[in-house]
Amino acid sequence: MVRIEKMDIDDFIKIKDILESEFDDFWTPNILEGEIKSELSHYFIAKDNGKILGFAGFKVMPDDIEITNIVTRKLNRGHGIGKALLETIISESKIYGKKNITLEVNKKNIIAINLYDSFGFEKVGERSKYYNGTDDAIIMTRPL
Repeated sequence: MVRIEKMDIDDFIKIKDILESEFDDFWTPNILEGEIKSELSHYFIAKDNGKILGFAGFKVMPDDIEITNIVTRKLNRGHGIGKALLETIISESKIYGKKNITLEVNKKNIIAINLYDSFGFEKVGERSKYYNGTDDAIIMTRPL
């Protein structure tokens, strides 16, 4: 049974060496570690029998909440883990009194875009060559 919990540095250490092979290569371990340690960031993990299947985070910004990432282990995609993590982020972020929650998603990531659409996120802009200097990002937002 998948449980969503607060992520801590020990969880990060467990996945540090497999970030690129098991998850994605968008962030380096050093960048993710800095995010986890930041007082403005809040991270959660999806676990099943002690195995980390995914993680997600958000940052409390002056005007809104910014989802920094939602990542599922490659072999566990398509099983509702991203949805569970997104539900947790939305729920947890409401306590900060911000009006909106925003994110950037790769324009090619149709599965993620469909997930965000199903939660009421709307496209409000784009960032050219945002991912690895090649792929465009769609900026999406929804009210909290």
